[in-house]
Amino acid sequence: MAFRIRPSKRFTHEFISVGRSQLEKAVAALTDQPDGPHAAIHAARKRFKRLRALYRLVSPDAKEFRACENARIRDIARSLSAVRDATALVETVDYLATLASSAEEFTALSQASRTLMERRDRIADSEVDLPQKIARAIESCAEAIAALERLDIQDSRNHTARRLGKVWTKQQRKAQLALMHCRSNHEAEAFHALRKRGQVYWMHLSLMRELWPSAMTAKRNEAKLLVDLLGHEHDLSVLTQTVNEDPEGFGTSDTLALLIAAIITRQQALREEALERAQFVFRDDPVTEGKIIEMLWSEAS
Repeated sequence: MAFRIRPSKRFTHEFISVGRSQLEKAVAALTDQPDGPHAAIHAARKRFKRLRALYRLVSPDAKEFRACENARIRDIARSLSAVRDATALVETVDYLATLASSAEEFTALSQASRTLMERRDRIADSEVDLPQKIARAIESCAEAIAALERLDIQDSRNHTARRLGKVWTKQQRKAQLALMHCRSNHEAEAFHALRKRGQVYWMHLSLMRELWPSAMTAKRNEAKLLVDLLGHEHDLSVLTQTVNEDPEGFGTSDTLALLIAAIITRQQALREEALERAQFVFRDDPVTEGKIIEMLWSEAS
């Protein structure tokens, strides 16, 4: 099933169908592994992010379900993250190399790439229990499907509309607060929080796009651009932390200085662009936008 909730259908039926589909696709990726285990893990983790956004839509009426299942999905994703996260760092420094401003900077970034590839390979070699982790993840997905199919919530159109409007307003308020924190606090965690808010908004727009296809598609595209920018910014923050943990592993002091300068320069540019775009993406009043979602669901047929 596509990642969408059709307003012409009963909400609970649609919610369970979408959630089951995401879990089944995660299981299929982890079971079949057509491009190897690490690509399968990456594919499954994308499904898990979608599930966690989906579950927010029922939080007001199913707090225990949402808390338990959100924790379950989060823990599954974390158990499978090590090699994928290490691979993302290699991809990040290779991306920086394409933007190198000098031959010396390119050389420094190339050396960093080799260091990070060796680190990734060490992590991969140490994960001798990866098949067991994947098997446990598949079992947990089966448990998540069973829990999802037991979900029973108030399903009248008007009640569902009010719940969706409430969730929408709450998420938009969180997004605007995260944006405010980024403007006053330039710590990496503030931008990571904004990225999470952007991801939730993008996924909710995907889920509810049939309520108002033209407007939702436009907003979804705007949110996706923001999420991509903040994803690159977050990768650079993680890269900085990794370099700081083992600076000697990245070469001489001169090489290290070139690497850090390249990270800082690109990160500052990404943050400036992301803040400007986030101001546009989250420009609407949260209460007003929530009421629009409530009205659209109430009037859908």
